[in-house]
Amino acid sequence: AQRKWTKCALLAALCGVCQALQGGMLFPTESPSREVKDVSGLWSFRADLSPERNRGFEQQWYRSPLAETGPVIDMPVPSSYNDITQDAKIRDFIGWVWYEKDVWVPARWIQDRGARIVLRVGSAHYYSVLWVNGVEMTEHEGGHLPFEADISGALRQTSGNPCRITIAVNNTLTLETLPPGTIQYMNDRSRYPAGYFVQNTNFDFFNYAGIHRPVLLYTTPKAHIDDISVETAFSDNIGLVSFNVSVLGCSKAAVKVTLSAQDGRCVASADGSRGVLKVTDVSLWWPYLMHENPAYLYSMEVSVENTEDGQTDVYTLPVGIRTVKVTSTQFLINNKPFYFHGVNKHEDADIRGKGFDWPLVVKDFNLMKWMGVNSFRTSHYPYAEEILQMADRHGIVIIDECPGVGIKDIRSFGNVSLAHHLTVMEELVRRDKNHPSVVMWSVANEPASEMPPAGFYFKELVSHTKSLDSSRPVTYITDSNYARDQGAQYVDVICVNSYLSWYHDPGHTELISLQLNTQFDDWYDKYQKPIIQSEYGADAVPGLHSDPPMMFTEEYQTTVLQNYHNVFDQKRKEFVIGELIWNFADFMTAQTITRVVGNKKGIFTRQRQPKAGALLLRERYWRIANETGVLPTWARSRGFWVTEVW
Repeated sequence: AQRKWTKCALLAALCGVCQALQGGMLFPTESPSREVKDVSGLWSFRADLSPERNRGFEQQWYRSPLAETGPVIDMPVPSSYNDITQDAKIRDFIGWVWYEKDVWVPARWIQDRGARIVLRVGSAHYYSVLWVNGVEMTEHEGGHLPFEADISGALRQTSGNPCRITIAVNNTLTLETLPPGTIQYMNDRSRYPAGYFVQNTNFDFFNYAGIHRPVLLYTTPKAHIDDISVETAFSDNIGLVSFNVSVLGCSKAAVKVTLSAQDGRCVASADGSRGVLKVTDVSLWWPYLMHENPAYLYSMEVSVENTEDGQTDVYTLPVGIRTVKVTSTQFLINNKPFYFHGVNKHEDADIRGKGFDWPLVVKDFNLMKWMGVNSFRTSHYPYAEEILQMADRHGIVIIDECPGVGIKDIRSFGNVSLAHHLTVMEELVRRDKNHPSVVMWSVANEPASEMPPAGFYFKELVSHTKSLDSSRPVTYITDSNYARDQGAQYVDVICVNSYLSWYHDPGHTELISLQLNTQFDDWYDKYQKPIIQSEYGADAVPGLHSDPPMMFTEEYQTTVLQNYHNVFDQKRKEFVIGELIWNFADFMTAQTITRVVGNKKGIFTRQRQPKAGALLLRERYWRIANETGVLPTWARSRGFWVTEVW
């Protein structure tokens, strides 16, 4: 259908109440019955620079090769398009952009009428429309979660030709998107040309856009495993893995589930789509620095035979057996107290923006383990699935956050926004429910929780999230006054952001101890729930020094951290269960007078070089790990936290 949206309403028509989700969202993996083809790489790209940003739909650019509609440029996928060119109009572009790529699909895929061919986009920011050979396949609202479509029919109608994939992506944010935003028109003709507008947001990171994660083609048999849900528990040395397998495409299927240890031994098996696997002498999934053998993963193979035609579909899922519980003063993993000593992060780097990049992911995990980090929060949106898989394998605990950042306007607490927010949580839980590294859901960051509508909004949101997954606690991140917070009563863990001696009483680090103690006591006295300091910190321009410390120097950042740490050490004996520094690395923001080429609160530069704060935290985190966990043998034998740090 032709899109007729003006700039003022680019997405307003797309933000209605979303329909209930259907189907699973298993990560594409190869197996004896499945093949995966990565179609990332160089795509053709064109921004719709027309005044109304609507020419592409009016002229139906999806019906013919994109180069025939006008000039195109090369664009790498995955990446944000903003920093790829030298054109400021592209860097700051708001509206529709168009991607296209011709892909040869293996002939055997098309000839096999019993095979499904699925196209999956890891994420595209923010609203996407997908065509194959000029035929619309699907639309998706939301910039940080995958979407896919069965394209078998479209390919078989045009067999023998390349598959032309066209994706239109719009990064406009409205009061009813996640994150929200507004379009502001500048109508003073003495200062702005006709039609001039800006995108306003209430979050402190750059609104990167484009196709941010890999685009994949994959196959399954017609009768296929659509979804797998796993929940785990243990008693003494017996592990319990409850499973639920959803099968589509046939009326009768034989399901077999087999669980294998890392050495390949079968430790449990069962027939049927539902059941419980019992594992004797279980190896639990433990966080990094909490056990000598952290991050133990079993392999669960699910096999489905279509009894009508004999075809079999096979899918293998890594499974970590562990439990999560919350008391009024503790966070328990496998019934033992867990203290979050970690970081907040962003998917952000030079040139690629938010584009997924394996070297960067591996570098970040190496830096986190070097520091003694045991956890991080996916601030302020869901991260790539591959990052969660890395966390599963390395034992890094994750607070999984939805894109609900910057909900500041009362109009963003309406029914349409809530319906979309509920759908986003469904997509997030559906995607990430089986990851042992994910121990908590975060439904929002720094909302205007003092507003009266916030109470009902978050009551519904938390309740809905728990109905989707009852095995994990739910939080949202607050920075409002405890006495006026309308939503904290519904969450399981209180996460508090505060920037004492930075945004409050700047320069006066002597006030941190008093104010931070008051903050913790007030929150706990009212809610009697464990507390995580989910953000704290100060900007530090790398290489800038002063003594006595002054704001923006590395010395000032470390002084702020030390004053916070003194209070943490008192309160973690009571009800504080974690500390997450803001931020792991410097990151890009919109251009403002308060930001000098981005936010400089990272303990690493954007290029991942350490500031003084990184060394301070490294010493602290290894010291805490030595007190509360079980260091790896190599670390204990070398007295790591004492000798290696200094």
